[in-house]
Amino acid sequence: MNRIVSFIFLFFFIQSLGLKGQEVLMIKEAVEIALENNYDIRLSKNDFLIAQQNVSYGNAGMLPSVTGNFTQNNSLQNSTQVQATGDTRSLNNAKNNNMNYGVSIGWTIFDGLGMFSRYDQLKELEKQGDFQFKQVVITRVSDVIATYYTLVEQQNLLNAIDSSIIISKERLEIAENRFSIGKVSRLEVLNVQVNLNTDESNRLRQADVVKNLKINLNSLLARDLLIDFVTVEEFEFDESLQLATLFDQASTQNLDLQIIAINKRIAELELKNVQANRYPTVRLNTGYNFSESESSLGFVSSSTGRGLTYGITASINIFDGFNQRRNERIAKIQVDNADLLIRQQKLLVETSIATAYQTYQTNIALVVLEEKNENIARQNLHITLEKYRIGSISTVEFRDAQENFINAVSRFNSAKLQAKLSEVAIKELIGQIAL
Repeated sequence: MNRIVSFIFLFFFIQSLGLKGQEVLMIKEAVEIALENNYDIRLSKNDFLIAQQNVSYGNAGMLPSVTGNFTQNNSLQNSTQVQATGDTRSLNNAKNNNMNYGVSIGWTIFDGLGMFSRYDQLKELEKQGDFQFKQVVITRVSDVIATYYTLVEQQNLLNAIDSSIIISKERLEIAENRFSIGKVSRLEVLNVQVNLNTDESNRLRQADVVKNLKINLNSLLARDLLIDFVTVEEFEFDESLQLATLFDQASTQNLDLQIIAINKRIAELELKNVQANRYPTVRLNTGYNFSESESSLGFVSSSTGRGLTYGITASINIFDGFNQRRNERIAKIQVDNADLLIRQQKLLVETSIATAYQTYQTNIALVVLEEKNENIARQNLHITLEKYRIGSISTVEFRDAQENFINAVSRFNSAKLQAKLSEVAIKELIGQIAL
């Protein structure tokens, strides 16, 4: 048993040497890096900023428009004029110049209150952009957490394979010693060597899995893909989750539900906007203009003018081929659809939470069971190793115990990962991610 302790100590000592110089990446730190660097999060944030900029009175059509105008027309013509007296006047290359410039102002002061509906729509679109940004954040943070804990699981499995290799090397040493004194045949030594080679082959494959997961995590963090790091070895579960509480939280915090509720409000405002077309549109117009003209041939050789123009324009739709009625009916149907989508989405969310919660409870129970199995397999391996040293069991029996231990470690780590992933899925559904 002392030799077993020595091997375990040696294993962890070797592991610690391999970790020197590597970054220890904590889950909280990984999430912080993702929030700052992840491209999807940054793009979604910019979309939200665009929605914020669009909320303005001018974009809703509430403010007047001011336009500067300038026009210059010039011509050269061969002209002939016959006057009322019968006289004829002719001029080749007669010049005619006309120039107009000024400022005009137009302001829609009434459009059936449609401008107010449009402004409210812009504010709702801003809220929608905010919730969509939060949705992207939660989704990407969930991806980071899932990838991180998957890496923890696979790293722990790699550690177990490393410990198994150490034991296989000791088996090979024992088998060679026995062969040298004639207690076992060369066949047994070769079998042990094959087992060791299998373990080392498995380690290469598992190390490849770990490296690829690190690359994937670095990609989510939007940093150098070749940055090496180590993760924590253990993690905890939130065992306080209750189904009724989760339903209540989802009803107020689920982002899909909130986005669909905003879509209904936008549809209602669109209906008001369409209904506004039944009313007249009143627009004020004013401006100050300058004009100047020159003519080489004519009664007036030049003229100038300047002055204020003003007026009012009113228009109303009298008949448009029943399109107004059709548009209003469509808008009402869209409002009804938005209400149906809210109910449908609520059912989908509750269904997802219920199934995820059931999976979560099953995985928590599996964690407890597989932890016991791992402890039993570990004890069995230690006992088997001692029996193998004294020659009371065969190589095949020892190999079975060794493989049982690796399988038990794999199942235990897989159960922990699935429990954590189901926990993360539940919290994503209720719109909150806690580390």
